[in-house]
Amino acid sequence: MRSRTERALMAVAAVTAALVMSGCSAEDSAPRVAGDDGSGAGSRQDDNAIRRAWVTCMHGQGQNGVQQDKDGNIFMPATGMSDGGSVAAYEAAVKVCDERNPGIRQVKDKNLQKFVEQARAWVACGRKHGYPDLPDPDPKSAVLIIPTQSFDAAKWDAIQPACSKLPLPGYRIGE
Repeated sequence: MRSRTERALMAVAAVTAALVMSGCSAEDSAPRVAGDDGSGAGSRQDDNAIRRAWVTCMHGQGQNGVQQDKDGNIFMPATGMSDGGSVAAYEAAVKVCDERNPGIRQVKDKNLQKFVEQARAWVACGRKHGYPDLPDPDPKSAVLIIPTQSFDAAKWDAIQPACSKLPLPGYRIGE
């Protein structure tokens, strides 16, 4: 059985993927992808096609816990790595799939401000419900970085029910 901290660390990659790949409305303009020279002659893909290709790639890399919901959001349940997978294997698969699907970076960049605001709302909820010393999320990545010495697993677990209606930001423990 894995410890709570190990499960939290393994969930980091999963949660980050969910934030990175969050769905967008159909009215959003599609980002440019590799092969589009800017002349207008190249084909453009919509965000959902890019996310779908990334998920397919992750499955090809053995990361079958990565899923896409009906709204286009990508997520990986924390239990997705409990079948013997590792954070390192997940991160290696992300690197491969990011390289094969260069548009995924543009999808993330286009939605960064939304992710930062969602992360700030989640942190505010956590502070209000018993974890007052949660750090602010990084404004350049929307990731919550919690130093090991200040991480309190009991407080973390206690705020989850109260804040579960908000999107959990990507987070890392141990920096």
